[in-house]
Amino acid sequence: MINASEIAAAAQSYEADIVRFLRDLIAIPAESSHEGPVIQRIRREMEKVGFNEIRIDPMGNILGRIGSGKTIIMMDSHTDTVGVGDPKEWAWDPYKGKVEDGYVYGRGACDQRAGMASMVYAGKIIKDLGLAGDYTLWVVGSVQEEDCDGLPWLYILKEDGIRADCVVITEPSSLRIYRGHRGRTEIEVHLRGRSCHASAPERGDNPIYKMSRLVQEVEKLNTRLRGDAFLGKGTIAVTEIRSVSPSLCAVPGACSIHLDRRLTAGETKESALAEVKALAGAEDADVEILNYDTPSYTGLRYPMEKYYPTWVLDEAHPLARAAIATYETLWKKAPIVDKWTFSTNGVGSMGLMGVPTIGFGPGEEDVAHSVAERVPIRDLVEAAEFYAAFPLTYVATVGTNKPDRR
Repeated sequence: MINASEIAAAAQSYEADIVRFLRDLIAIPAESSHEGPVIQRIRREMEKVGFNEIRIDPMGNILGRIGSGKTIIMMDSHTDTVGVGDPKEWAWDPYKGKVEDGYVYGRGACDQRAGMASMVYAGKIIKDLGLAGDYTLWVVGSVQEEDCDGLPWLYILKEDGIRADCVVITEPSSLRIYRGHRGRTEIEVHLRGRSCHASAPERGDNPIYKMSRLVQEVEKLNTRLRGDAFLGKGTIAVTEIRSVSPSLCAVPGACSIHLDRRLTAGETKESALAEVKALAGAEDADVEILNYDTPSYTGLRYPMEKYYPTWVLDEAHPLARAAIATYETLWKKAPIVDKWTFSTNGVGSMGLMGVPTIGFGPGEEDVAHSVAERVPIRDLVEAAEFYAAFPLTYVATVGTNKPDRR
């Protein structure tokens, strides 16, 4: 039985510990493939609060277990962050975890160290208040998400021997329940030319000029991509252009662009590739979806195509109903149910592996990756309440029937 006031009081009593832990995490720089030190810091906190089991898998993901029941609930916070960019853009040290006016500031504050801090202390609340049930909760700190979202969950669900019934993504959602987001794929377009001395450009064939015309077609394509009532419109953007030349005094022999393609409902990697190949100027281009093959901090390689499928959980699904019921029990009001604009590890857990996935996280999506990154301390506390209350509510909602994985 969930007692909302007891859970709220317990979470509030740990506010200082949650903030301290989050500030410790922010103080550890950990871009993709360099997460080892932050993983070890998470391990120490899991040990301190009394997790039943803590393991670090060969990829370097940390998995902390509470309980041993038959329903397997997994919650995720990726442990890597993007870099800080130009330090001069920051009004404060991005690795100090400044506390001011009810917020914690810094790189990773909301994306995504906040979710981890709240999850770990949700585990303590579960143990303190005897909220165990016929479930096993795995609190996961995943790696390499910023470089290749979904990759760690592809590994966890295929290689770690855990068959999850559901996954909760703790990316920032302003404490709203998010049940999906657009997918994406990374496409590159390559055009060949003919190099020559730049003093006589007419002797060559400059691929930058050809590519500039193709870039204009990409911009036009963005205006006519399909939309979806829930997820919104698909998008395409040129995010990099580069050329290959023997010298700055030579016409280059090749030019490439990188495309960020966001996929709404009904769009696939095949349809996205076909649209680019059909553009005027792409007739002689090589168009490809990239692959990711960077080793993790442990040295493990786990290659993956850079295609991250769109996913949406039906609002009537037992997992969605359980998340909504948890929110209503805790705060006596209906939640906002929506979707992320950016992409998360849900592309792996549900998009690729079909495990029902939902999102609920502290912090605001629109400050992620920015020099204003922050998280409200109140969000940290309330997220811990939600994560502590959710497992029993989920088990009660699902009952004896396992959820549909479709």
